[in-house]
Formats: sequence, C-alpha cells, structure tokens
Amino acid sequence: MKILLVMNLSTDWIEVLESASFEAIHWSSIGEATAPDRQFMDYARDRDLVVLTHDLDFGILLALTKMERPSVVQIRLRDVYPYVIGPQVLHGLRVTDHALQEGALVTIGPQRLRVRALPFDR
Repeated sequence: MKILLVMNLSTDWIEVLESASFEAIHWSSIGEATAPDRQFMDYARDRDLVVLTHDLDFGILLALTKMERPSVVQIRLRDVYPYVIGPQVLHGLRVTDHALQEGALVTIGPQRLRVRALPFDR
C-alpha cells in the first residue's frame, strides 16, 4: 500500500509507515502547502495512493463529489504523533487493507475503526 500524508501530519510518520512495510510520501515533498484539497485528492487518485489525514475535509470532499478514489484514512484522535498512536494506525491500515484497495473511507478513533465503501451512495 502506498500512502500520501497530508500537511497536518508530521513527516515522522514516514519512518513509522516504512518500518511497517508501507510506502509513504509526505505532500510537503511533492506539492505546495497551500494546494487546494481537490488537487491533493486528484494527485492521490491518479497515482493510486491512500490519503492519511487528521482533517475531516477529505471525507466531506468524497461525499460531495461521489468519488470512488482515492481511499482516505482519517485519524480522529487528539494526539496524532506517530510515537503515540502509530501502533493503532498501523493496525487499522492492516485490517482494512482490502477495503482501502477497493475504495473506502476509514476512520480510526478512540476504541473504534469504521469503514465506509466508496462512493457513499452505492
């Protein structure tokens, strides 16, 4: 699985993800920090990347546009540092791998993991 990290997550996530055999890239290394969400999503979709974010805007964009891709993983935890929640996020990525390959919005929150297939109206 290839993961694209948004600007609101630390680049420290790259090491955590790669140590768990995921490919990871941070938006700061390929795009402008002020790029609109749609540009970010188009980039991820065109390259078959899974978006990892702490921002709810990407889930909203999926709902409004009825997009089937890219898959998005939303972290809904207060502390988003990888040394704090890394194991929980890695577990979530592993158990939802198939859904993410098919197109999904995955929400990782306190004591829960939610998966919604894309597009939402199917």
